[in-house]
Amino acid sequence: MAVKSLQAIFLLSVLCFVVVSYSSLLSTQGRWIVDSSGQRVKLACTTWVSHMEPMLAEGLHKKLLKDIVAKLVQLKFNCVRLTWATYMFTRYGNNTVAQTFDNLHLAQAKQGIAQNNPALLSMTHIQAFEAVVDEVGKQGIMVVLDNHVSNPKWCCADEDGNGFFKDADFDPTEWQSALVNVASRFSSKNQVVGMSLRNELRGPRQNEDDWYHYVPDGAAAVHNVNPNVLVILSGLNYAIDLSFLKKRSLDSSKWNNKLVYEAHWYPWSVHADTCADTINEVYDHSLFLQDGDQPVPLFLSEFGFDQTGRSKADNAFINCFLTAAAKYDFSWSLWALQGSYYRRDSKLDYEEVFGVLNADWDTVRNPQFMKDLQMLHPMIAEY
Repeated sequence: MAVKSLQAIFLLSVLCFVVVSYSSLLSTQGRWIVDSSGQRVKLACTTWVSHMEPMLAEGLHKKLLKDIVAKLVQLKFNCVRLTWATYMFTRYGNNTVAQTFDNLHLAQAKQGIAQNNPALLSMTHIQAFEAVVDEVGKQGIMVVLDNHVSNPKWCCADEDGNGFFKDADFDPTEWQSALVNVASRFSSKNQVVGMSLRNELRGPRQNEDDWYHYVPDGAAAVHNVNPNVLVILSGLNYAIDLSFLKKRSLDSSKWNNKLVYEAHWYPWSVHADTCADTINEVYDHSLFLQDGDQPVPLFLSEFGFDQTGRSKADNAFINCFLTAAAKYDFSWSLWALQGSYYRRDSKLDYEEVFGVLNADWDTVRNPQFMKDLQMLHPMIAEY
């Protein structure tokens, strides 16, 4: 299916699109996410990075916080997947934003924050994170809080120490303590509708037995202190593989129908010759969860491509992804909002070509793609 053919789906489905207030408590009903009245809610999100070394949502040296959030509204995203690092809540939470930017020698970025969002500099990282969540909620957008890494850094690699339980920077006890801290701290904020327990489990230590040991424990810990949020579980192999659940599923009723699974899909995730073969492989790894006798919701919490249009492979990928997204009608989160990073790979003001926004944090990098993406916002499948 070509991207343009999605227009027909859009025209047929737009009448079924319901804008749902984030104040409605979300839960699951079969393969769907629903609000407190039983109305289906489809998450149409983008990821906003806050887990890197500066431990501050990216771009706040370029634009006012309220203006960045207003861009989310303008682009018709109904939620933002906001990433965070474990250590921000267990080790560095009392450090101020100014102290960290000084320690990282980010003088120019600090000056930009002083011009655009001066109040943030004297805040602790936790206070600044909360300020972002508050502004997102103020403008009517839902929030999914994503535990991306333990040690604040770019993600991900097999040997980066953050990949799996008991890796050098992935202590299960500290991880669960941070989850409880975050779940409790944001329990009164209705815009926080979900918590993703961990991004992209991976590496040589990964195994199913430990997944079944630690992940349900983490889910229970979050649910016990904040029973209102969706608890979102990632699979193995960089969040590509949930196929092991075919052998042994989890009972979602234990979490009062709050359990959602997440998967990631990038151009490099699948090596198949055709789009049809690619979709079949993704189905076998994750999309199957939405079917069968006991379907559960699947959140494609990361997909993305080079939005400059320079990569033919990436362009083919996104056409294939849009085809699958129209067919299977899952919730999703695009990687990513940010047009640049304060610092990445030792480079200041590193441009993110997968970003919705350009490096100026004002203009949209690929306006045509954003139009195509908005065709996926309405709920397409029958409910």
